[in-house]
This record gives sequence, C-alpha cells and structure tokens, in this order.
Amino acid sequence: MVVSSVLAAAQKTTTETDDVIIYVAEVDALIHPVSAEFIRQTINQANAADAALVVLTLRTPGGLVDATRAINTSIIESETPVVVYVGPSGTRAASAGFLITIAADIAAMAPGTHIGAAHPVAGTGQAMDETMAKKAASDVAAYARSLASQRRRNIELAEKAVTESQSFTEEEALQAEPPLIDVIAADLDELLDQLDGRKVTRWNGNVVVLRTTNAIIERVEMNWRQQLLSAVAHPQVAVLLFSLGTLGLTIELWNPGGIFPGIVGALCLLLAFFAFQILPINYVGLLLILFGLALLMAEMLTATYGLLAAGGIVSMVLGSLMLVDSAVPEFQLGWPFILSSMFALGLIVSLLARLGVRAQLVRPVTGRSGMIEQLGRAMEPIVAGGAGMVSTHGELWSATSDEDIREGDEVLIVAVDGMQLTVKRQPFQISGGS
Repeated sequence: MVVSSVLAAAQKTTTETDDVIIYVAEVDALIHPVSAEFIRQTINQANAADAALVVLTLRTPGGLVDATRAINTSIIESETPVVVYVGPSGTRAASAGFLITIAADIAAMAPGTHIGAAHPVAGTGQAMDETMAKKAASDVAAYARSLASQRRRNIELAEKAVTESQSFTEEEALQAEPPLIDVIAADLDELLDQLDGRKVTRWNGNVVVLRTTNAIIERVEMNWRQQLLSAVAHPQVAVLLFSLGTLGLTIELWNPGGIFPGIVGALCLLLAFFAFQILPINYVGLLLILFGLALLMAEMLTATYGLLAAGGIVSMVLGSLMLVDSAVPEFQLGWPFILSSMFALGLIVSLLARLGVRAQLVRPVTGRSGMIEQLGRAMEPIVAGGAGMVSTHGELWSATSDEDIREGDEVLIVAVDGMQLTVKRQPFQISGGS
C-alpha cells in the first residue's frame, strides 16, 4: 500500500510538471507605452507561471522608438522564450514592428505579410534636413544592427530596412542569407507544430529546446484600462476628444442647464487628458490649440462676425501641426485630418455664433421692454395730456397720451414709466391686441 501511494504521487507530480503552457497575446495597434505595458505584463505572467513559450501576434504600422526599446528589453530579459508572429495573412509589422520582430527569440511570419521600416521624418511629416535625417537614421540603424547581430539575423538587410526604408515579404525574409526570420506559418497551430523540438539560442547564449505538443494555450488580453487608453492613444482621436470636450463645456457655460453638453464635454476632456499622458506631446502646440479654442469661445460669446473664429482656426491648425513631438508618420495628424476637423469645428462655432446674434436681436417679450410697441384698447376716453385706463395683455394699466383717444380705440404702447403707459392711437384697427 505504501509503495503504491508513493508511485501514484510520483506519477501525479510527473504529470503536473509535464504540462506545457504557452501564453498568447495579440498586439494590433500603434506601438506606444500602453503596448509596451501590455507586453511586459504578458511576459511577466508567463515567467511567473513557468510557461514554455510566449507568442506575440503582431500587426502594427509602427510607433514610438522609446516604447519599442522598452518592449525589446522585456523580450531580451524574459525568462521564457518569446516568439513574435506577424499575422494573420495580409498584415504587416512596419517600422517599430520590424525592430520588435528581429529582437524576438523566434521571428515568424504568416504568408502574405511583410516587415520593414520607414525612413525617419520630421514632426510635421515632411522630410528632415540632411544632417538631422542622417543622425536619426544612424541611431535606429545601429540599434537594428545590434539586434540582428545578437540574434544571428541578416545585419545588412536589418540596416537597409532603416536607412533605405526597405520592406521584405515573408519569403524574402526567410530566404535571405542569413535569414531575417525563422519560420513561415499560416496560423498559430502550424507555428507551434513547427516549433516543437526546435533549439533556440537565448540572448545570453543559453540553448533551449522548445516543447509545444499538446500545449495548454493561455490567451492574454488587455485589461479595460489598457483597452481604453489604446483606443484613445491616437493623436487624431485625442485632438478630436479635446476639441469636442472644450466645445461641450463652452456650450454648457453659455447655456446653463443643458446638462448633456457639459457631461459629454467633461468625459471627452478626461479621455483626451488620458491620451496626452502617453503621447509625446509638444506643449507649445497644445497651448496654440487652447488659444484657438479660447478665440472660438470668445466668438460665441461676443459675436465678432467671424474675426475671432478665423484667428482661432488658424491657431488650432498651427497647434495641430506641431502637437505630437514624434518623427513617426503614424503619429502625425496629417493635412486632410487637420483641415477637415478644423473646418467642421469652425462651422459649428459659426452656427452657434449666428444663433447667438439672432438671440440678441430678438425683441424682449417680458418685462417693461416687452411692452413697447404692443397693442392695447382704451377702456375709457383719454384727453390729450390726461390719463385713462388701457387694457393690454389681459391687464388694466393707467395710460397717458399726447392726443385724444376715444373709448374702444386700439392704441400702441410707446413708453413705460413706472406703472403708467404712454400710448398713441393706432390708425389701423388690428384685432387681438387686448
């Protein structure tokens, strides 16, 4: 009995330790601090669970260099081997995605995908001057060479992907000598089949044999905070939220009691500030946008017939051009977005300003001012210079006149002095005045 118990316990321990766990996460977004945080958390979870492998399914147009370096540092320092898989078919891993791919322990691509990098550009989206372009390209190219050299990948092609903006299909990347990637696989199952039993040399030189047969797949997703920040962490979304939020609060202050514009405006501003925390913001550009919004608000409140609105739109266009302090094209707002959004915002403000002018020109309908030029009916004769009773708005008023008025005549109110009206005879009889 004792021997049987020991054997059963040993068999159970062997079965438990033989479980193969693979963590899988998808990154389908720009590379920014939220992406870096998500990948770091995924790798840390895999390390804590003693997983056999981490698979990062990557598709991205690019992103920030600092966030890319942070991701690659997490990959390099990971206790668990990391596979970067560019897929599914038809997607790409460009710019920052290329650097992340070649930094992985295993670089894999799906058929019909490509990797590569764009040449650095200025913050306005235009080409840099020659000196700045060389400095920016040289820095990133050196980083790419370092990654490719340590991972025993094609150093020449890694450099050309940066300096010459070259891109490579999955076949070109695999058939290069030495190759840029290690595996071509149509999907995750095929990828794991090909990796089973494969020897991988880690960054520190240790050799690991991958075991992926009958693996338990643990899929990791972003938490709600990361999903929210990832959705709004795009310059275009952030600027729209910021503009709409400020506009909503302005409408609420201009017309207190609306409630809905104020609530929507506050939510938009909070989301915009979340985005600004993780985007590389140029605060001069942000101040120009704020100044432009202030001019638009002033236009709604003072109605200068478009002068302040025009200045506000110009200020916001200039601020939008320099808002994002990054040379990555994917983080630039672009002229189509800037012009269309500023035109729409200017149109909204112009409409509100027009409504404000019309409201100011509307004759008052209450109080003393609302009595002027209203009709009434004399309830008794009024002698020129004397006083009598007049019915108007369903009320009886004491009235005086500079002309004789007969009982029953329709009169026009021309002035209000305290509780006494000044009237004159209405030459035409208009029914419904009293």
